[in-house]
Amino acid sequence: MADYVLSCSSSADVTSEWLDAHNISFVYFNYELDGVSLKDDFGKTNSPAELYAKMVAGTEARTSQVSVGDYIKHFTPMLEAGKDIVHVTLSSGISGTYNSACNAAEQLAAHYPDQHIYIVDSLAASAGYGLFMERLAALRDGGMGAQELATWAEEHRLELHHWFFSGDLSFFIRGGRISKAAGFIGGALKICPVMNVAPDGSLAVIEKIRTKRKAAKRVVQLMHQYATDGDAYSGKVFISNSECLADAHLVGDAIEQEFPNLDGPVHYFDIGATIGIHTGPGTVATFFWGSPRK
Repeated sequence: MADYVLSCSSSADVTSEWLDAHNISFVYFNYELDGVSLKDDFGKTNSPAELYAKMVAGTEARTSQVSVGDYIKHFTPMLEAGKDIVHVTLSSGISGTYNSACNAAEQLAAHYPDQHIYIVDSLAASAGYGLFMERLAALRDGGMGAQELATWAEEHRLELHHWFFSGDLSFFIRGGRISKAAGFIGGALKICPVMNVAPDGSLAVIEKIRTKRKAAKRVVQLMHQYATDGDAYSGKVFISNSECLADAHLVGDAIEQEFPNLDGPVHYFDIGATIGIHTGPGTVATFFWGSPRK
């Protein structure tokens, strides 16, 4: 058993049971609905259906990162137990949580000089962040030490691909991810932008495609283009969605048909509050390992 703790946040958009099964500790992100503070607790307080229904009905929703104080509370019991920590954060391109984690680690270093906290910026989001954690847990279980794992994570994080599209641009517009003019035109023309997470961890619109079905087909084509070993890809695929599982299956079913060497079936997850408040309903995100993002 590893002599360190592997840790992430609830914005990895898997489930708490999945993290527990992989022996990954986690800290909750935060969000607010009409000024009421809540934890992004994997949909236990507000299920995805409840959250998105409230947002569509006009509830004011906002997210807030994990505070330095919350990180200190999260890390301290591990250090007290004599454990080193590898904590992997949500992408710095969409959140300031990496800086908060680093600040907490610096404050704790003076009190626990014999332990080490390695903070890694995943440059990943949603279940792509979750897929990244799955690989790190496997490497840990294979005997990789804390410092070596943190180094591996930083060297290989850009090999994790994120491709996503949305049939509802209203929340991307509200959050400033897409301009109002582009969103109006896109809605009128039924355009579903195909987006990814850029090398700096930020969101980027790559292509503008009409209709969800064509966008789903394009994501599968991009996987053929970028996945490790192309059509012979033998890794895992995670797909997250915001209350549009049928749309997610447009992608997932095609992937299972066209990539016969997958490591198991496609895994489907809900987009949680931290990411979902910015995307709204109707978003499908596909994650796999491939050539480094450029």
